[in-house]
Parts: sequence; C-alpha cells; structure tokens
Amino acid sequence: MNKNISEFVVIENSKLNYNNFLIVLKPKIIVENIQPGQFVNVQIKDSPATFLRRPFSIFDVDYEKNTLSILVKIAGLGSKKLTEISKGDSLDIIFPLGKGFTRPRPNEKVLLVGGGVGIAPLMFLARESNEIGSEVHILLGARSKLDHILIDDFKKLGNVSITTDDGSYGTKGLVIDHDIFGLQPKFDRIYCCGPEPMMKAVAQKARLLDIECEVSLENMMACGYGVCLCCVTKTTDGNKCVCTDGPVFNIKELKW
Repeated sequence: MNKNISEFVVIENSKLNYNNFLIVLKPKIIVENIQPGQFVNVQIKDSPATFLRRPFSIFDVDYEKNTLSILVKIAGLGSKKLTEISKGDSLDIIFPLGKGFTRPRPNEKVLLVGGGVGIAPLMFLARESNEIGSEVHILLGARSKLDHILIDDFKKLGNVSITTDDGSYGTKGLVIDHDIFGLQPKFDRIYCCGPEPMMKAVAQKARLLDIECEVSLENMMACGYGVCLCCVTKTTDGNKCVCTDGPVFNIKELKW
C-alpha cells in the first residue's frame, strides 16, 4: 500500500493504566494491505512545543470496520497531548510507513516477545498469525503488574506467558529468563519489540537456538519516510534508515 496522508476521526480513546492509552481511529479512505510492524506518523494538534510528527506502531487493524488503532504511552509533551484527544476529534496521519514483520507460514510455531510498550506492534501480528493457523505463543514482560496491559486480548490469540521484574505477576525476572525458550519442539520464528537491551538479549538467545528472529527497532523518526536521516542504524550492509528499511529487521542484518 502506498503512503497516504489522511484525516482520521477518533472513535475511541481508552485509558488502559496510569500512562497507557488505546486510541481507535477511522480514516476517510479505505484501510487495506497493512503489514504488522508498520507504523503511522501523527501530527499533534494544538501543541506548539511539538513541531514534528510522532511515530506510533500500528497496534491493530479492523478491516471490516475500517479502523486502525495505536497504543500511546505518555513519554513527553506530544504523547501527553495526544492522550487528551476526545471522541469525534480528528488527526492528520501519514500511513502506512516502514517495513513490517515477515508473516509466518501456516502451522509454524512462533513466539512473540514484547517488553513494556513494545507490545504495540505485536497484537496485529498475533491476530494475523492466529488467523492463518500458526501456533502462537506470546511472552509479555513489564516492571510490575501495574505496567501490564491488554493481557486478556492477547490470550484470545495465543498462549500467553507473563514476567515481571518485581514478581508481582507471572514469573519473576526478565523475559529472557523465562523457560518458554526451552520448549520442544523449538519455535520456527521469534518476533520481538521492546527496550533495546531486551531485544539484544532475545536476539542472542535466538542465535544460540538457531531460530529465525526479527526485531522492531525504536529510533528518532522525525519524517517517517527516509528524508531527514535521523533514524540511521548500523547494519551488515551499511547504515540504513529505521523508518524505511525497518523498523523491522532480521537480527542477521544488525551489528548486534
């Protein structure tokens, strides 16, 4: 699907916990052929301090209702302003941007690993993987029980495992310490998004187990389509823009 600039109407803005919001949006054009892992660039209205658009992973897509949703964590003035938007308000959005995840094949056993707000691009991937018949396992990590969101929604799409740093919910520890990585037969593919140290640890585990692995990188993406060169990352094939060559990369491409 080619990049579009479209006005989206806010259908719903739900507060999930103390700093995470789920915003459901409906565009004036038809949403189609979006890849899990792609993102949108949102113009923040009435926020003089927020000059540049803000990138957000596409959390989910409902083709029947022609809606698209994003997960927003308050991290600064721009994201905070966005979470204050009301039903019926409109947003100017560029979409879909970037390269998404490689879709698994039917009957493949896949593991989706999300850390914190890194779960954002995994819901849509879990849904599509489930619909084509893949065996979906989902590992979600966060600092505490209060930081976990939308677990019941993920449970509808796969087998969910939980970790927390403080042990307040699920298995105590980091996602990389969970015994899910020892399941046999082993996974055919691993998909991961979250803090970079976590993704690097998951990538290392995938290499040791000889499992295909893709990660969704976070970076400063001022334009979203490869012009400003703010989001360059080092790869085995030279420097590449996260916004156009990614945000999803196979770990074999990264100098990790």
